[in-house]
Amino acid sequence: MKKFTNSGNIDTRSGFGAGMDELGKTHEDVVALCADLTGSLKLNDFAKNHPERFFQTGIAEANMIGMAAGMTIGGKIPYATSFANFATGRVYDQIRQSVAYSGKNVKICASHAGLTLGEDGATHQILEDLGLMKMLPGMTVINPCDFNQTKAATIAIADHEGPVYLRFGRPSVPNFTEADGKFEIGKALHLVEGSDVTILATGHLVWHALEAAEELEEKGIKAEVINIHTIKPLDDEAILNSIKKTRCVVTCEEHNYLGGLGESVSGLLAKNDPVYQEFVATNDTFGESGTPAQLMEKYGLNTKSIVEAVNRVLAKK
Repeated sequence: MKKFTNSGNIDTRSGFGAGMDELGKTHEDVVALCADLTGSLKLNDFAKNHPERFFQTGIAEANMIGMAAGMTIGGKIPYATSFANFATGRVYDQIRQSVAYSGKNVKICASHAGLTLGEDGATHQILEDLGLMKMLPGMTVINPCDFNQTKAATIAIADHEGPVYLRFGRPSVPNFTEADGKFEIGKALHLVEGSDVTILATGHLVWHALEAAEELEEKGIKAEVINIHTIKPLDDEAILNSIKKTRCVVTCEEHNYLGGLGESVSGLLAKNDPVYQEFVATNDTFGESGTPAQLMEKYGLNTKSIVEAVNRVLAKK
């Protein structure tokens, strides 16, 4: 089994900030809008180096989305940024009407998603944002796994024509993908080859999936691990090819099992090749206050939970 090395824990939102700083130097049409969260979104360098292309909208997210949509008419590539809860739930109507319906080239970039927001609690820990965004026609939905991949995704979406939702997080997590790796929208990444079970993971759960694969290998179970960084469009071919080999699947995400990656995979399998599936996700619930590690343990979103899900699905196989 291929081993992955953690080059150091760092938050994925810093990958977004690094990507924006690079875009500022290479893409003169890229502009950044922020709803009074410049530091939290790691946009300080972009704002300092490109003040004429940085717009502080204040705590007025609906206005920010409208401004971003308008800027595209003049050829700009706006990155509208806030916490995931505010960037999706609070402004869903504006995104639907002003961005998705008219196909505007707006990049909605959201930090502090999921349970790993931690102590800020249930009101800020949005666990339904992927579902909200993937249901919008024409919306691309991306959920990278670490600093390097978030930086690469931030840069890549500038050249993609159309609305994008890019989700990342607050906590420091392992950074294990290639520093200069190419990011291809809609193209899943095979991390570990296996023949007994397919593990499809996204975001923070990818590292846990790799840890689970190592534990399973010690027990003689060969797990195939695939990084599904793009929720929409889904890489149907990669998933179906893997399922054809393993005949069972575990999906892993820091999101409600309703509306997320697992549901998309279920729909794909139902139409093409039904097999047994287990979900590692929150079970139709809100979060609560606690450290990220405590919450991931309580809600079953960690390495142990993935191993248990694999055992359950193999028992059905």
